[in-house]
Amino acid sequence: MRAARIVLVVLGVLVIAFGAYVMVTTVRPNRIWGLATWLIGAVILHDAILSPFVVVVGMLLRRTGRAIRTWALVVAQAAVVLGTVLALVVLPEIAAKVHGQKNPTVLPFDYGARLLVVEGVLLLVVVVVLLVGTRRRRTAASTG
Repeated sequence: MRAARIVLVVLGVLVIAFGAYVMVTTVRPNRIWGLATWLIGAVILHDAILSPFVVVVGMLLRRTGRAIRTWALVVAQAAVVLGTVLALVVLPEIAAKVHGQKNPTVLPFDYGARLLVVEGVLLLVVVVVLLVGTRRRRTAASTG
């Protein structure tokens, strides 16, 4: 186990070093600060908002574990993770669309509306799965 950890740490350091090298050699020096700001913002968004949200929703779903089947919990947790990752990926497009772009064909769609539709579909799937999981659990408990 210790050898595997050492290999993973060394591999991680090498990947970070390679990424830093590529950044320094391909990004203009006046653009590095903007890129660093964006990366710091992404880490803050992930660690301060999205990750705690996923953890809290997971804990709430686990508390209902006695009333809901395991497969329904897994579907609900997967939908929460998928929805948060999708939001994290689409938020830059929404921000870029709001700030405007030089070429209107680069961001041709209304990404905010599309994100809401996909998140709504995920929410609907979760509600249906949780209702079916609860109903099946109750039916099994009453007949068994």
